[in-house]
Amino acid sequence: MKDLQKFGNHLIFGVSGTTLSDDDKRALNELKPVGVIFFTKNFLDGVPYPVWLKGFENLLKQIREYTERETLLASIDHEGGRVVRTPFPITRFPCAYLVKSQAYEVAKATALELKSLGINLSFSPVADIFSNPQNPIIGPRAFGITPKTASQSAREYYRGLREEGILGCAKHFPGHGDTSTDSHLELPILNLSLEDLRNRELIPFQTLIQAQIPLIMTAHILFPQIDPEVPATLSTTILNHILRQELNFQGVIVSDDLDMKAVADMFMRPGTVARAFNAGCDLFIVSRNINSSSLERTYKIAEDFANCLSNGSLNEEIVESARERVESLLKITPQYPVYQLEKEVLVNHAELAITCCLE
Repeated sequence: MKDLQKFGNHLIFGVSGTTLSDDDKRALNELKPVGVIFFTKNFLDGVPYPVWLKGFENLLKQIREYTERETLLASIDHEGGRVVRTPFPITRFPCAYLVKSQAYEVAKATALELKSLGINLSFSPVADIFSNPQNPIIGPRAFGITPKTASQSAREYYRGLREEGILGCAKHFPGHGDTSTDSHLELPILNLSLEDLRNRELIPFQTLIQAQIPLIMTAHILFPQIDPEVPATLSTTILNHILRQELNFQGVIVSDDLDMKAVADMFMRPGTVARAFNAGCDLFIVSRNINSSSLERTYKIAEDFANCLSNGSLNEEIVESARERVESLLKITPQYPVYQLEKEVLVNHAELAITCCLE
């Protein structure tokens, strides 16, 4: 159990609903994940704002009790557009492509709303480029169709989050904008060279690294010209050589959701989690939002982690370095109380959302 809890130092975990199930309680207590990720299923639907807010406050309180962690990464995918999990009256800002000229103002408003929910980490901004009109998963979730426009707006969005006290995360490294398939459903393949990436995909990530963004999320994409064996999440070439060494990123590398079909089967094979650590991952998301058997999968990954430590295929020093990066992140992660926003604030934010759509 102690080694399973060691994996908890690297786990962002999804809970099943608006209250904790017995399975949730057991996993939170046994694995003690360092973070949680919230989805629509974690908010009461069709009830007044004060009611669902109180329910969510109680859920957060329960999570803290069972993890026995005072400092927690309370995270959410909150980009605007189609990627919004929260009920009304939390503002439905439009997609990144529509807010690009007001990215800073939208991010400040978004951050204020997330803080009121007790959330401290937003998996945004999207640093991908809207370069493929046929892309089924990114598209207008990106801020622009060129490296310059995507970079500028992503940087401004992150600046807004940071100034209001919300951690940001650039995603999906090294770039998901040119894919024509959805990594939730299959493993996308992008036949780009490293030079192609340097000339386009990497530029927004470089901009955000220079702005000192604390987290970068991996893409579950295979780049056969760069690493023909494994997707970016498992690639030493992509995460260590390119992201760590070439781009000099010193922050936390977090995997995209391990429940996604692009990698779900891979992480059921012994040694895969060790390969991800060895490649450069520090944190792993298991959302339990896609795969109904993902609690069992979470335990299998944790057990594989413990086995890899004991058989030497995973070096303790690599795990310790990853843990230190996560601990450094936690030290700068504010913990917010839940509170109700004033009507005037929400009205102002709604007007901002409308303005973005009229430009």
